[in-house]
Amino acid sequence: MSAANTGNARVPTRRRLLKWSLRVSVLLILGAVVLAGAFYWEIRRANGEVLSSGKKRPYLLHVPKTYRGDRPAPLVICLHGLAEWPAHLMRLSRWNRLADESGFLVVYPSGSGFPLRWHCNGRFSKAEQAEQDVRFISDLIDQLKKEYRIDENRIYASGLSNGGGMAFLLACRLSERIAAIGNVGGAYLMPWAEYKPKRPVPAILFHGTADPIVPFHGGPSGLFRVPFPDIPQWAQSLAERNGCRLAPERLPENGSVSGLRYTGGPGSAEVVFHTVAGGGHSWPGGKKMPRWIVGHTTADVDATRLMWSFFTEHPMAR
Repeated sequence: MSAANTGNARVPTRRRLLKWSLRVSVLLILGAVVLAGAFYWEIRRANGEVLSSGKKRPYLLHVPKTYRGDRPAPLVICLHGLAEWPAHLMRLSRWNRLADESGFLVVYPSGSGFPLRWHCNGRFSKAEQAEQDVRFISDLIDQLKKEYRIDENRIYASGLSNGGGMAFLLACRLSERIAAIGNVGGAYLMPWAEYKPKRPVPAILFHGTADPIVPFHGGPSGLFRVPFPDIPQWAQSLAERNGCRLAPERLPENGSVSGLRYTGGPGSAEVVFHTVAGGGHSWPGGKKMPRWIVGHTTADVDATRLMWSFFTEHPMAR
């Protein structure tokens, strides 16, 4: 083949490569758009909304298949963490699976702002924003009571991280409606001076000793330069304020998980504190998140089932 013919052969080859490059680029761009769109709708995934403080606030509700409305059903309010969203915590915690087994409703409200969050951190949040979040949960309970037969004595709040801080705020501001709370890796930044519940609220808590986001022994973390409290001391302080004796019962160990149970006399509210040795900022027994972000997720206990067992033991006393 002559040099001229060789040169002519290269032209179509270059054109074909260019066409393929353009096609691949277009496909990559379309793929990125589709993924971004899917992520956007995943974050916004909801099947209900309530008008609260002049704003439409979305939520994701799970009603068990066994629900018939012939008798009042318990309600668990599950609160996501900072930069998380309702559907994410729904999959992470696996509350729906247990709800189908035991016949209770689970609702996953959505925080506000970007990224999504709950305004429950005392001096780190504006008071009016905190009040709006509390009002939202109260309005949500009211709306679900109109649509379903909710057992008013068995309404519980469960939260992860920032959602745990929100559950604690609800225990303070809605203690006459929230029977008990259950938290994982709670971010408790509300000052004790603001903790003035009308009744002490029972609580079950889980926290990992190697939590990289909300440190087990307090202080700032690598992501958040805020003064997190020492978690064991915080749990003891909650028990003291709930009227418990400060000589807790040690619970049987389950692998990496140990526990303390604080109890008291009449008028007190029990506090159970589970320590996950080597555990990260993750839901024990739940779906695993990337280890490089949250650390180790233990499978030694199922936090959701332990919470539900605790909840069933602590209905609202009227």
